[in-house]
Amino acid sequence: MSFEEKSAWIMGVLAVGTYAVYLAVVFGLAGTMPLTEVPYVAPLLWTVGVSIAASIVLHIVIRTASAKDAGMKDQRDKEIYRFGEYIGQSFLVIGAVAALIMAMAELDYFWIANAIYLAFVLSAILGSVAKIVAYRKGFQPW
Repeated sequence: MSFEEKSAWIMGVLAVGTYAVYLAVVFGLAGTMPLTEVPYVAPLLWTVGVSIAASIVLHIVIRTASAKDAGMKDQRDKEIYRFGEYIGQSFLVIGAVAALIMAMAELDYFWIANAIYLAFVLSAILGSVAKIVAYRKGFQPW
């Protein structure tokens, strides 16, 4: 497995894992109060921070474990990376539009923040899945 494919796995698994923890914390607190009154900011910041820190640490680990091919990208790796990023970015656009509509409708900050966070998570997951599928099943740029 190439370094780039390992990186895609790390990003996808971390996105799913940290978002699941965030949802567990928020829904756990929602049992005692209305959902929009749950203190979501600290859990959101903590899960994003943990995800970033874990990603850095895991990338360092896989870079040292596979020192011979770490940092070496061929043309295929570059195209798969670009393809995955383009696919993943679509959810950022969808999330931004959703947040904009929510702000214009004057919805609670809770919903706007969570829509943006969900868009980032879906972007990371979809981009990672696209990259992994491209590595596993083959990649044919159009």
